[in-house]
Amino acid sequence: MSNWNDFEWQLIHEEPRAAALHMALDEVITDAVAAGQRAPTLRVWEWAAPAVVIGRFQSLCNEVDEAAAARHGIDVVRRITGGGAMFIEPGNTITYSLSAPETLVQGMSFEQSYAFMDRWVLTALHSLGIDAWYQPLNDITSKSGKIAGAAQMRRGEAVLHHVTMAYDIDADKMLDVLRIGREKLSDKATQSANKRVDPLRSQTGLPREQVIARMIDTFRDLHGLQPDTVRADELERAQQLVLEKFATPAWRALVT
Repeated sequence: MSNWNDFEWQLIHEEPRAAALHMALDEVITDAVAAGQRAPTLRVWEWAAPAVVIGRFQSLCNEVDEAAAARHGIDVVRRITGGGAMFIEPGNTITYSLSAPETLVQGMSFEQSYAFMDRWVLTALHSLGIDAWYQPLNDITSKSGKIAGAAQMRRGEAVLHHVTMAYDIDADKMLDVLRIGREKLSDKATQSANKRVDPLRSQTGLPREQVIARMIDTFRDLHGLQPDTVRADELERAQQLVLEKFATPAWRALVT
């Protein structure tokens, strides 16, 4: 078993990418870490367009109102990790992924590894004045509501952990597109999605860029972090995976 500071962590924070390319980059970078071809990596995503990202094992028709998604110009993609659907709007969402050797979470249950991998970002949120905590199995929450959802998988000799945080949210649009959101709110007799998902904007009053900067600074202070980029061969492989897998109707509707 290893710990965070056994590694020389790299940061990738680049230009906005299409949703399917983000899915492919997660796979390519995690596989590179597993093969020892890349150092453990924190990748902060920027989104080129709105999207819904469903989990590997979710039913497309149960989770997403495809007609509503098309009406709003929202792309729907499927990722390689499990977990729930993510509603993405470029200026309203903060997403990051961690690709690390599996030894970092060796011997841990999934619940333990989720808590372990989220610890640094809780430190960042606390430094912004947010009383946030890990909520099993895969949420980060506060007294005001859910802040983020995570997904994780162990892939070969690596672990992939990614988190999507709500900086701000168009609750009406989200409920128009996500079927599961309607059901959860109905079950709780809640009239507004804002009571279930509470954006970071309302809790911090800070611009999105400042929240991201604090997160990166916190990781760097705790574990060290050097700037890096997606390499040409990684981008080429990811683009090929988009064509062969992530942008195909067969993958998108893998579970209908």
